[in-house]
Amino acid sequence: YEKLGGCTIFITGASRGIGKAIALKAARDGANVVIAAKTADPHPKLPGTIYTAAAEIEAAGGKALPCIVDVRDEKQINQAVEQAVEKFGGIDILVNNASAINLTGTLETPMKKVDLMLGINLRGTYLTSKLCIPHLLKSKNPHILNLSPPLNLNPSWFKNHTAYTMAKYGMSMCVLGMAEEFKGSIAVNALWPKTAIQTAAMDMLGGSEIGKQCRKVEIVADAAYAILKKPTSFTGQFVIDEDILKKEGVKEFDVYAVEPGHPLLPDFFLDQEPEDLAKQMEEHGATPAFKSGKADSAATGPISDMFNIIRGILSPDIVKTTEAVYRFDLSGEHAGVWYIDLKNDAGSAGSGDPPTKADVIMTLDSADFIKMFGGRLKPTMAFMSGKLKIKGDMGLAIKLEKMMAMMKSKL
Repeated sequence: YEKLGGCTIFITGASRGIGKAIALKAARDGANVVIAAKTADPHPKLPGTIYTAAAEIEAAGGKALPCIVDVRDEKQINQAVEQAVEKFGGIDILVNNASAINLTGTLETPMKKVDLMLGINLRGTYLTSKLCIPHLLKSKNPHILNLSPPLNLNPSWFKNHTAYTMAKYGMSMCVLGMAEEFKGSIAVNALWPKTAIQTAAMDMLGGSEIGKQCRKVEIVADAAYAILKKPTSFTGQFVIDEDILKKEGVKEFDVYAVEPGHPLLPDFFLDQEPEDLAKQMEEHGATPAFKSGKADSAATGPISDMFNIIRGILSPDIVKTTEAVYRFDLSGEHAGVWYIDLKNDAGSAGSGDPPTKADVIMTLDSADFIKMFGGRLKPTMAFMSGKLKIKGDMGLAIKLEKMMAMMKSKL
């Protein structure tokens, strides 16, 4: 196909985000799009339903069939596939985009979440593929495209969220197996973004500040489009969005940036280590959920601003003279947990629990924290007036005053 006009594309999780962006790109060619997604009634936290997506697809020039589908439910997928074939005469392309994400360790992940991720990502992808393949085999240029990463077996990508990685890699293993199994008849490929992409999911993972380190969904849609136009001989590939677009002759990638010129956050499962990613997110004000074990709203606001300044004055010299790890349990308007590590390497600071056990835990109101680090309230005074509770060595708490004095000159 030069274009996707007249093709029927079955997309899971197409009511928002990357799924919807791929749907709209195909719709502009006049494609038929089956929106197989769960959201029929507006969700309190997430944008869009299968019906609002259908309206956008029709407006873009495509034909839409909204179907209520939980990919864990074989009956619902079967019904959607039958409706698609009845309405459009067949299925030419399947995009397995539906995904659940939970970036927590083995002990912190409830089995309900494990079942959700394995059920949607791995089993849902396998099942939807299985039910679409008989129809795909009748198509002129059939494709299956899974939104999943290259199979990078570096343990770093497992240790912080084994269940999520297993579930995502399950989608990639479908590509590995089915591409070989249906070689010559169906193209089966994976597509993964090189950078973080701004979606509702990303906002939940990294806080609202993450946006400017992301690219827009359009880059993934354009990359998907490039793959889906290829002949079935293009198969078994683990494609990275930027790489294929470069091959297609795209030179200008700034158009895809949420904030052109801002440093971009590399996506998971590529070559950058998770620790470096977490550091990079924090340097630009975001809060990595996969590091603190939970997403929180600490990504913006005065405390975050304070920590940006604190990170700016960290040095091996301060670490040498302090030799302690501090945890701050803040209450009040900007409640949350933060840490300053003045013991390891060149020091670090950020939201969530410290990377190693805290020597001192300070409990105080966030407003007093701001005063303290702004040089308007000494820890000793705060402690004596009962505003500050200290667990651990009082002497180490006083050592922080040196850092606060340096902060004062920066503010």
